[in-house]
Amino acid sequence: MKKTLLNITVNDETFELYIKPKKLLVEVLRDELGLTGTKRGCNTGACGACTVLLNGVTVKSCSVLAVQAEGAEVTTVEHLADGAKLSALQLSFLDQGAYQCGFCTSGMLMSATALLNEEPKPTREDIKEGIHGNICRCTGYNSIIRAIEAVAEGKYREKR
Repeated sequence: MKKTLLNITVNDETFELYIKPKKLLVEVLRDELGLTGTKRGCNTGACGACTVLLNGVTVKSCSVLAVQAEGAEVTTVEHLADGAKLSALQLSFLDQGAYQCGFCTSGMLMSATALLNEEPKPTREDIKEGIHGNICRCTGYNSIIRAIEAVAEGKYREKR
């Protein structure tokens, strides 16, 4: 199969890759770029484990062909931290116990990031709607909602 050139910016770094036209964005992120924070869950776009930001908007990367991201800017969970310094949202998730097995966490963090970028002071209903496309089978969502609320309330400001 003929490969096509993909120009993509991921986490503020520009890449030129030759890929198969039917390769999914999640595959490019994980297999080509080694960004394994983005998880493959259901492979149908239903669970949200593979959620990333594409030009600032949440997408399920298992449902997006990589060629559809040509010239786009992709943000993955790896971009939230600054080296070893975690973002406010990551710290809040840790402190609130908003993870258990951790499989959904990267997708939840990316959906929460998009929500807080769009609405810095979301209501509880806004938060529920913002993480609506992400399934967590472990936490019951309460700790995740509390973690996002804590960031929105300004309890976490700096990376540490």
